[in-house]
Amino acid sequence: MIGLALASLRLPYQGFQGETFVRFDRGSGTPALARTLEQAGVIRYEWQFWLARAVQPSAKLQAGEYRFAEPSSVNTVFDRISRGDIFYVEVKVPEGSNVFDIQRLLDASGIISSQDFAGAAADPSVIRDLDPQAHSLEGYLFPATYRISHSTTAAELCQMMTTQFRRQWKKLAGEGEDVHRAVTLASMVEKETGIPDERPLVASVFMNRLMRGMNLECDPTTIYAALLEHRYRGTIYRSDLDSHNPYNTYQNPGLPPGPIANPGAEALAAALHPAKTDYLYFVAKASGDGHQFSSTLGAHQKAVESYRHGSKAPKSPRKTA
Repeated sequence: MIGLALASLRLPYQGFQGETFVRFDRGSGTPALARTLEQAGVIRYEWQFWLARAVQPSAKLQAGEYRFAEPSSVNTVFDRISRGDIFYVEVKVPEGSNVFDIQRLLDASGIISSQDFAGAAADPSVIRDLDPQAHSLEGYLFPATYRISHSTTAAELCQMMTTQFRRQWKKLAGEGEDVHRAVTLASMVEKETGIPDERPLVASVFMNRLMRGMNLECDPTTIYAALLEHRYRGTIYRSDLDSHNPYNTYQNPGLPPGPIANPGAEALAAALHPAKTDYLYFVAKASGDGHQFSSTLGAHQKAVESYRHGSKAPKSPRKTA
């Protein structure tokens, strides 16, 4: 009889259709694991898992979510749980992603809904101790690769992302730094250029314009304003530039009310330590390999003309003017 019972542990079984996910919380004992596996159709009988445990009494069964998609023996199931073969999906959040971009990434993953994430990201309470002015978590959802499972909630993901932001901020910032101002500026720098050497230069342009009381006229802020109002159409129109949305820096002086994206470490460093320049303008080069920076309006206008004559791109140059 014992021989037959042991032999049954090697027989593949599948009592579910397609795939099934089973989660074990930390501290779950063998009875709970066995019962859950039987109910999910992963094993035929609870006692089989008990027997597998008796054969391997020193094995450490690890908490987490497990995916089952094919017939498996009890021994195989037991070994997977003792190895910690936990199911997760990696979500890679690129630098400069905003909350709308992250929502699309999560929808594609099929794990967390964009609606749930939008609701969690709209609540700034987890970052308010660092930035009392935060309107949402935009800017503090640090771009990195995150592992999530079906049991991960939108709030938990936001906690992971803001925790990562705190780690990076602690490395980069000194005491007394204005986090709201720095992250807002860094988000604009991140959206304007992906070239590392240009980030401190772009930051210097914005700082110089702020000191002179000039509108920043940053195209990405105009796009963000349109996104917030659900009217962005893939390009910037005159109506977008004329919008009086607080985030549109063509119509409103100073920095926007908050970040327009989630900057990476290099953009944060550039915002904290802008280059020392007298630049007030920049425009994309016709060659497509960066931007031309200028200190005077005349020089900037020549750079714009050079772009228009030399570029085959149909869209307008991204510029601050």
